[in-house]
Amino acid sequence: MATITIQDVSRRSGLSEPTLRYYEDVGLIGPIDRDENSGHRRYRDEDLDVIEALACLRTAGVGIGDMRAYLANRARGRAAAAEQRDLLLRHAERIAAEIAAQQVRLGYLREKAALWDARDRDDTVAEAEATQRLVDTVGRLRGLL
Repeated sequence: MATITIQDVSRRSGLSEPTLRYYEDVGLIGPIDRDENSGHRRYRDEDLDVIEALACLRTAGVGIGDMRAYLANRARGRAAAAEQRDLLLRHAERIAAEIAAQQVRLGYLREKAALWDARDRDDTVAEAEATQRLVDTVGRLRGLL
């Protein structure tokens, strides 16, 4: 059976070597086999499958506790389908809220730029319109605090 070094796993997964070691230390992966001569970690295909899932979850902002729950649910298969769905939807809702907040921030910056653009063009009508839109946007921005 072919094995893969930690450097190769890091390159393939996008997870740093310290992160891979940490995930092993906290029990998310492994225990990872070691080379008999050097003692270096040697990852198997099964390890890579788990690591790929963890890399995706990490990129989505899922914390260690929910990663642990995800892996436990995954091991249970269909019996844990509802729990798995709920866990993933909870994170999807969190990300949707983050996106909505970022949209408000983006709107503020664009409206502020529009205000200054109108001032640069000495367009008082456009400036007044931009000011009104900005007031509305600031209200939504304050709602984020």
